[in-house]
Amino acid sequence: MQPIQNVAIIGAGNMGSGIAQKTAQEEFDVQMVDREDKWVDRGMTIISDFLAEAIERRIFSPQQVEEIQGRIKGVVGTENTAKETDLVIEAVFEDFNIKTEVFNTLNEVCDEKTILASNTSSLSVDDLAKASGRADRFVGLHFFYHPAKNRLVEVIPGSVTSPETLAKTVQYCRGLGKVVIICKDRPGFVVNRFFVPWLNEACLLLQEGVASAAAIDAVAMKAFRIGMGPFALMNLTGPPIALHSTDYLAEQLDTPRYVGAENLRSMVEAGEEWVIGDDIECTEEAAETIRMRLLGQVFAVSGQIVDEEICSMEDVDRGAKVGLRWAKGPFELANKLGINEAKYMAQDYCELANFPLPNIWNRDTSFDFSYVDLDISGETATITINRPEAMNALNETVVNQLGKAVDAANSNSGVKTIVLDGAGKAFVAGADVKFFVDKIKDDSFPDIYTFTANGHDVLNSLEYSEKTTIALTTGLSLGGGLELALSCDYRIGTKKTQFRFPETNIGIFPGLGGTQRPPRISGIPAARWAVLAGNFMTANIAYDLGLITHLVDVSEVDSVIAQISKNGKPDEKYPAKPRDSNSSIAKFSNAFYSDENMSSILSGECPDGFDVEDKIVSRQLKSISRTAPIALKMASELIDLASSTTLKEGLGKELDNLEKIFSTKDALEGLSALIEGRKPAYQNQ
Repeated sequence: MQPIQNVAIIGAGNMGSGIAQKTAQEEFDVQMVDREDKWVDRGMTIISDFLAEAIERRIFSPQQVEEIQGRIKGVVGTENTAKETDLVIEAVFEDFNIKTEVFNTLNEVCDEKTILASNTSSLSVDDLAKASGRADRFVGLHFFYHPAKNRLVEVIPGSVTSPETLAKTVQYCRGLGKVVIICKDRPGFVVNRFFVPWLNEACLLLQEGVASAAAIDAVAMKAFRIGMGPFALMNLTGPPIALHSTDYLAEQLDTPRYVGAENLRSMVEAGEEWVIGDDIECTEEAAETIRMRLLGQVFAVSGQIVDEEICSMEDVDRGAKVGLRWAKGPFELANKLGINEAKYMAQDYCELANFPLPNIWNRDTSFDFSYVDLDISGETATITINRPEAMNALNETVVNQLGKAVDAANSNSGVKTIVLDGAGKAFVAGADVKFFVDKIKDDSFPDIYTFTANGHDVLNSLEYSEKTTIALTTGLSLGGGLELALSCDYRIGTKKTQFRFPETNIGIFPGLGGTQRPPRISGIPAARWAVLAGNFMTANIAYDLGLITHLVDVSEVDSVIAQISKNGKPDEKYPAKPRDSNSSIAKFSNAFYSDENMSSILSGECPDGFDVEDKIVSRQLKSISRTAPIALKMASELIDLASSTTLKEGLGKELDNLEKIFSTKDALEGLSALIEGRKPAYQNQ
């Protein structure tokens, strides 16, 4: 499948320019199109100002910004959109007739293979698809503001959208680093379906005199653990948008409860914003009413979304956490409160809104969430870790579900190849650090051991699988995620692949094979370079060291998987040397991290024959100085074992040393510092 590379954005306003900017940041070629020069210029200025701020905040260098802007071409007139464009995203006003005019023009000027998309938050995708003239190559997209920052995008296929159109669009969105929710074409899609009535319900509470706007915001912020309440949010995005959206849902869903509150309508007509003030005091009874109404509304409507099969409950939660930045999604909140209390709240709101309690609430037990998807197509089983809101971090639930998926694939006689993938921007960004901190503080080391031992079992089920195993590491792979990938026969990477073992920097050593598989793949010196100093590895470096077995363009991934499947398992998975011994990293590793230099390095000293002023050498010494001394020493000793033990024995030694490392004060300090976003202060204890 040839991926999308050339993208045109129709509309250079705040949304359009934001989509154009994000697309260019991720190395796509972009046309930003509008009716007149002044609008294109305005869009370019918006992008320029945004990127200038990014330079000030050291997000991008001036050179990077120059490259990003160089990938954006301003175009005046939709009719001048390049014929060979792969994807065109319309981002004009939420007006069906205006959008239809745009698509009529695009249908005439674009190649027949061009995919057309509408960035819409409310209009029917099916209706737009029919108006586009190429319904099979049409898809709805709902980017969230600001599209260069907000990681969520809803992808809405029409009833006749082709599988290839959907797949290519999702691939593009993932290329932007977005968390993708694929949902049905229903009013409000996913997030707005429950969020917009939530805003209106806050207006009704104010209108009824339950409490002040400030008090309602304060109660909402506490109940949902959010940084802004409904009135502050409406002021931020504009009350007219809230009114338009809630009236639209009321009409489309035939739900009078959603008709815009009179106070909201009056304020919009007057061109004003909410006056919130500082009066957050209210009675306990009023606070409970606010809490019940707002939570109940979210529980009830989220239940409707799942009942109507618009998306999964996991995606509802994902939308809330990623798109709205809630700490927990609706169904996670329900579990935390208790199902019976949540159900009571949902029932209470359903009576107010005059619709039946959704079937999903006919339960007395907590919700169970699925974070691992297994798809079997022909002889290939694809296992996707689907927790992109947490960068697919491994926790107890994910590891258990991953183990079951691998076991199911291994036991299926029709499966010849197992492909591991990660949803979103990352493959797997390590283990869930908070789990370790909580267990250390609770003096519950056995739980840490059980979790890690279970992880070893899962990785061993891949290591010793009779199937050909492939890790699709086309994004970020850190710590436990990289260890997971290395248990597979092959690792496919692209230019966006990044590897790192950060463990010694956070007070521990990599305990899922990170001290054993790298030396067996790349040799001990290269493993020391990667593990002890926690060096970031680009795709090219990882390929030179052999940690990536196939470095390809995105367009080649499917064909490479097919070829690997045909060839079967590798003749030699563990050559114990870099793929390219002449690469600069391999040469440096062999020289600097040689056996005779390790005593000096572990002592924080520069080895003989090396210049401490040399940039590469000083960088290594600086990285080593930031590690936890005990973790560094233990990791080094475990790496050394790779030359004299079997893999099984070496992995056993990792497990044997877990209690020793997690009982150190430095382990708690390093892990806590990571969570708290500060530099650790190690005491070698």
